[in-house]
Amino acid sequence: MEGHWHRDCGTWGHGTTRGTGHREMGTCAVGHGWPRVPSGHPWVPPRKVLEILELIQRRELVAADEQIIALEAECVASSPSPSPVPTAGRQARDVALLYEALLAQLWAVVGEAVPAGRPYPPLRSVIRVLEQEEVADRRHPPGTPGRPRALRRRWQEAVGRAAGERLAQVAPAAGLGARLAALAARLVGDLGAVRCHVAPAYPPEYGAFGVYARGYHRALAQQLGALAQRPLTVPDLYLLLDWHSNAYPREVLGHPEVGTLLQAQALGPLLPPETQRGLESSCIAAVKWALRWHWNGYEGGTGMGTQWALRWHWNGYEGGTGMGTQWALRWHWNGFQRKVERFLEAPGEATPPDSATGRAIALVNCCPPFRTFAERLAQFGHPESEEPRRQAHTALDKVTRLCNHVLTQRLFEDLKPYFNKLMKRKWLTSSDAFDTIVMLITSFTQKLRPLRPEPYQVLVSEVHRRVLIEYVRPLLQVRLVCTSAKMRARVAARLGDEARQLRELFSRLDSASPWLDSVVPRLRELLVLEDTAALQMEVGVLVRDFPDVRRKHVAAVLDVRGLRGQTARQEILGVVQDLEQSEAEPGLPRQRAFFSELAVAREVRCLPFHLPRLARLSRLRLRRPHPQRPGQARL
Repeated sequence: MEGHWHRDCGTWGHGTTRGTGHREMGTCAVGHGWPRVPSGHPWVPPRKVLEILELIQRRELVAADEQIIALEAECVASSPSPSPVPTAGRQARDVALLYEALLAQLWAVVGEAVPAGRPYPPLRSVIRVLEQEEVADRRHPPGTPGRPRALRRRWQEAVGRAAGERLAQVAPAAGLGARLAALAARLVGDLGAVRCHVAPAYPPEYGAFGVYARGYHRALAQQLGALAQRPLTVPDLYLLLDWHSNAYPREVLGHPEVGTLLQAQALGPLLPPETQRGLESSCIAAVKWALRWHWNGYEGGTGMGTQWALRWHWNGYEGGTGMGTQWALRWHWNGFQRKVERFLEAPGEATPPDSATGRAIALVNCCPPFRTFAERLAQFGHPESEEPRRQAHTALDKVTRLCNHVLTQRLFEDLKPYFNKLMKRKWLTSSDAFDTIVMLITSFTQKLRPLRPEPYQVLVSEVHRRVLIEYVRPLLQVRLVCTSAKMRARVAARLGDEARQLRELFSRLDSASPWLDSVVPRLRELLVLEDTAALQMEVGVLVRDFPDVRRKHVAAVLDVRGLRGQTARQEILGVVQDLEQSEAEPGLPRQRAFFSELAVAREVRCLPFHLPRLARLSRLRLRRPHPQRPGQARL
């Protein structure tokens, strides 16, 4: 039994033999490209064509392509036939229809390779067919019907279609942001599979990863263009442009696995310039309206209005519109500065009392958008931007410092009585004061959750520095003097344990100042080391890590140690003096200052007691009665 080719449905049908010798064709055969003989009977393909089709359906693509090429060669070499339907013409039709079936299977394999997520063996057959067809294209002379077939170019088109189908399969998520994130995740995941499993199967000259990258880029551009044509609310409009200008370069082009490879392809923008300008124009109108009410966000304690409006200004600046960037920076800054000044004049008058914390947090949260906006103006080389950038950074640093002072003032007022209980004899036997300090700090940081990451790290680092300063202060005030090696061991053990707890506490709080964690362990070492040379080396390390440490600070620790020997003291203190003279250390920035904020309240003593006490002992010794000699009168 022979069959006929269903051109629309991509299959062959089989007819039944009638008594008249005619064959009844399937529903898709007649009128879909098969030639007819004059009597009206459709052309029945020969058995060889059916065998090739069976190879295609079994996906023995290389063998099928070889036989199609051979059949095509026979068609070219055959002489014209005297029959009403020339044999060569019928064979050419067979070859064309077989190529359609072959290409349908080739591109199906191409579409299946990426979602497989692993090496896909059928892909090797596709590559061999492409190579065979390129050899056949070169073998046939110019003008040969159907040649060149240029299957490599058509393979590139098939990759683009497969990429479009993959992105079109992303289920519409709830909200534009979720859909954009899902599209980015599909693109990154698929290109990761291409990099690992698909591209290595192709010869290097195919540039397979670039072909897939351009295909996915065009498919994503089509998706984004379709979203841009829909009616969008102002937040979705902003989200779409923000994703196009910022999130896509950061999350896709900057992805650690595929970002570098994508950037090498010079893919170009996703949205056409005219589409982007149209969206930006719509946003400009919305932002101009939003400027009238953005400070309402500040009054509500979030500061989101300033961030939202400024973000639009710098996105427009990057996109080439400018959007009055210099005017926007000055306009926003003047309004912001007035709010800061009014708040700092009387922060304690806020009602309820806790609202002062919320207002300070809102003000500090406004600083990063201003800072980033000023940086981007300078980055794009605006001729008038450098001076406003410098002034903005100075002013923002001041605002951050003053608001942080407002936020931490109450904390350190609460901590002060507990710091005063440290480094005394009772401290050696009770951890109540230190435990209360840790509890108060932990409770305070819970209130900082609304802070943005940048100001949060600045504030926590400053709290870290000040807590360590207040912890070390009573040690340098020599409230405790060790009178034995056993007592020194107890003091050192307590210092080591509490230093560990402070390090773990501020590590959990994500402090950006880990350099502070070594100060207490360094001072502890000065209490436990016995050898003078080892003590000198430890003092040198302390001065290296904390350049603002001075002779009086080390002398106070030696007092706590109970070191009386003048020779050893001078050798140890001489290290500090030598380093002070050899390194004229410039003034440290405030965030790196430590010992310079610690005054030593007591004079350095070489004896383990006060001079007034020595005077009292001398007077007692002078008043002690001498043994009376016989017959001597009593004074």
